[in-house]
Amino acid sequence: MKIEFRKVPLEASDFEINFDSVKFLGTFSKISSKLAKIDAKIIGDFEVDCCKCGISFMTPIEEKIDFIVSDGIFTSSNDEDEEFVIIEVENHFLNFDEILHSEIESLKSEYYVCDTCKNNDQLVEIEY
Repeated sequence: MKIEFRKVPLEASDFEINFDSVKFLGTFSKISSKLAKIDAKIIGDFEVDCCKCGISFMTPIEEKIDFIVSDGIFTSSNDEDEEFVIIEVENHFLNFDEILHSEIESLKSEYYVCDTCKNNDQLVEIEY
């Protein structure tokens, strides 16, 4: 789902996007002519790789993420903005699909250990 930045409403509007078994839902609104705020949750299951043995498995996710989207380069001297994830867009579009895919890839880059490896007492990684 894409929305042209100038058409982002001033009042909070709901959105929901599904990708595989992951839901990205919340509200979005404009907070200035160049900034929008997204209050969102990512809920569902996604596939990750075990960092020890390399097998793929499904893991649940339920994460709340707040974003500030800047239409162009973001500059701020406000310390409160540090609690938000800042996204800079250059094409004047708020692209929820792109944001979701980016967050999923970010979550996949973390270290995950499958149940088999959690119960294994070996301290070294298994070659695969």
